Amino acid sequence: MDTLGLLLHPVRLRIVHAMSGGRTRTTSELCASLPDVHKATVYRHVGVLIDAGLLEVVDEQRVRGVTERYFRLRQDRAVIDAEMGATMSLEDHRHGFTAAMAVLLAEFNAYLERPGADPVADSVGYRQGTLWLSPDELAEVISELRAVFMARAGNEPTPDRRSHLLSPIFFPTDEPSRAPDEHQQ
Repeated sequence: MDTLGLLLHPVRLRIVHAMSGGRTRTTSELCASLPDVHKATVYRHVGVLIDAGLLEVVDEQRVRGVTERYFRLRQDRAVIDAEMGATMSLEDHRHGFTAAMAVLLAEFNAYLERPGADPVADSVGYRQGTLWLSPDELAEVISELRAVFMARAGNEPTPDRRSHLLSPIFFPTDEPSRAPDEHQQ
């Protein structure tokens, strides 16, 4: 299975998110972090990601007669880069967007189900807005956001840090603009 096929699946994408930031986890820990996904499903998709080389075993420990394996995400393999994105068909983009939205919905619901969930105190945000941007301005905004994200992308998990799912989405909402004619003035 190619990288697109691996990552454009909601459960596998949630596993990738759960493993990001250099975390090591067992499959049991992944199951606990994805309580709305059946355990057999998590185990099956972890197997797919291991076989594809996106997850690697970093440690093994015997626990009550069973070998428990600790996995780490291969960050270099778990990405759809610009080159790969350029090869995606419109249907691939539709599928990818659907998977991303399914992950957002599942993760947000899982957050709301946690004891003590407090969207205000946790600074939860999901606002949408429209910006009128030229192609150059859009490129600037994307570059500025990328710089903000990359400044924190290397943060390791610590006791005072919580992981946050961030999902910027950009797409035009209308046809390309044309020079205004006299009827539009």
